[in-house]
Amino acid sequence: MTRTKNADLLAAKKAKNDEFYTQWADIEREMNAYLEYNPDVFRGKTVLLPCDDPEWSNFTKFFALHFQDYGLKKLISTSYAPNSNAGGAFYTPSLFETLSPEYSEPKSKERGRVFVLDKTDVNADGVINIDDLQWKYLEGDGDFRSAEVTALRDEADIVITNPPFSLFREFVAWLIEGGVKFSIIGASNSVTYKEVFPLIQHNLLWLGPTITSGDREFRVPESYPLLAAGFRVDDDGTKYIRVKGVRWFTNIDHGRRHEPLRLMTMEDNTKFSKHKEVRGVGYLKYDNYDAIEVPFTDAIPADYVGAMGVPITYLDKYNPDQFEIMGITDRGDEYGLKLREYDKSDISNAGDLNRRAAIKLANGRYKSTYARLLIRKKTTP
Repeated sequence: MTRTKNADLLAAKKAKNDEFYTQWADIEREMNAYLEYNPDVFRGKTVLLPCDDPEWSNFTKFFALHFQDYGLKKLISTSYAPNSNAGGAFYTPSLFETLSPEYSEPKSKERGRVFVLDKTDVNADGVINIDDLQWKYLEGDGDFRSAEVTALRDEADIVITNPPFSLFREFVAWLIEGGVKFSIIGASNSVTYKEVFPLIQHNLLWLGPTITSGDREFRVPESYPLLAAGFRVDDDGTKYIRVKGVRWFTNIDHGRRHEPLRLMTMEDNTKFSKHKEVRGVGYLKYDNYDAIEVPFTDAIPADYVGAMGVPITYLDKYNPDQFEIMGITDRGDEYGLKLREYDKSDISNAGDLNRRAAIKLANGRYKSTYARLLIRKKTTP
């Protein structure tokens, strides 16, 4: 059975089963990109990892390993109560939990946990690492929207995690409200959300540098139903699924944001572009927006000063010093850029045309594009 691009994410949303554990290599590549741009990005900072679980997730393990060389001040991670997750009925506490004096059987399923690593050498071995991690039960189930986890957010300088995909909008709003730096994983189509896109437009949020295409593999709990198109179970019985269309979303600066796109002029693109849609054709103009259609990021003309409609994937190459984002093609015309609406009584595909940018064909019919960002070249003051 063929699945759509985000079918795996949608299935998780319906089941409220969002326990996708990020691979170590994906965390390492992204954090290294921030460090390459600013070696002191984490120095003296308190890092919060909400929606995490050190017994399963790599985030806490990763930052505990790098606690000293990153120069962290404090590391805090929180986990959801098992009963708040889809797999709670199958939860069995680990030896790590049951051998601790903190352990309580009813609390184990009903409450979340908070883990803290600071500069206290608990085991007196001369090194601060995961062996010095201390934990206790939260009063609630660990929901990031709770007062106690929000208080931890307010204590933190940076928040890093893979939040529940089904709560991505709320999680981003929670981060912005807290005024913290952050780096989180979400579905790539989140850029079109009305709660997210304005943040991108005004450079309050951008895409991370290390995941730009393809899919990613995530570890999932033993109780997770393997309904995804791509999955595997390793020799130890650990389950993994592959999810298409994910990105890092961040407001931590990195070098790729400042790399200008190397582009040809409009004339050269028309002559030499590798894309048949542009070579020998040039650039078509929309019928319902005052902008030209640019179907590929590398076909953006360097010398065009008007508005251009470009693919959403352009955000992987977006340099805010080179172009400005004017808006996005959308049904509600939230950015006031539409020139006209189509009447269903006159045009059969009016609904689709009104949702996107439209191109009038030579035969008098209209076709709509995919979602387009509307951008304009920045002029030097």
